[in-house]
Amino acid sequence: MGKDKKARKYSVMKKMLSVRDARIKANQKKEEEKKKKIEEQKIRQVPQVPSSLFFAYNDQLGPPYYVIVDTNFVNFSIKNKLDLFQSMIDCLYAKCVPHITDCVAGELEKLGTKFRVAQKIISDPRFERLPCLHKGTYADDCIVDRVTQHRCYIVATCDRDLKRRLRKIPGVPIMYISKNRYSIERMPDAFGAPRT
Repeated sequence: MGKDKKARKYSVMKKMLSVRDARIKANQKKEEEKKKKIEEQKIRQVPQVPSSLFFAYNDQLGPPYYVIVDTNFVNFSIKNKLDLFQSMIDCLYAKCVPHITDCVAGELEKLGTKFRVAQKIISDPRFERLPCLHKGTYADDCIVDRVTQHRCYIVATCDRDLKRRLRKIPGVPIMYISKNRYSIERMPDAFGAPRT
């Protein structure tokens, strides 16, 4: 007869809980206290909204409207064969003063000769130049900073990410292109504003 095969027995030791085990009640209490402290620290301060805002609409905005124009808005206007000045007037039924920041002009210069027409359009003397004092030429951050400081601007852009960021700032109307014409959101009196 053959031998029965048995599994080797390794040194057997009693299983013990470590001091840091989550099942120990003292540790559970400490973790709950930590969570409470973290929640207390999470209380956010809501920034004070200007008194000129009525719900989501800005009462300070009035003609002549100051419109900050983004790089892609100029390019899409050219693609859709829209005159920037006349289309803005048609949308808002008032005089509009388009503004270009140095960052937007820098972005158009970086894009090269392909966007020569856009560079020619923004060099028009009817466009007002806004000087930038910060480092770098990222136009989206520049526009968002300027609009949060001064709520007297309308932002003209077709960029989804920039629109998403601007919607978080109360009282800033956004002009964009839809169906070969300019539309505007957050401005109930305007012609291009969507009706709800």
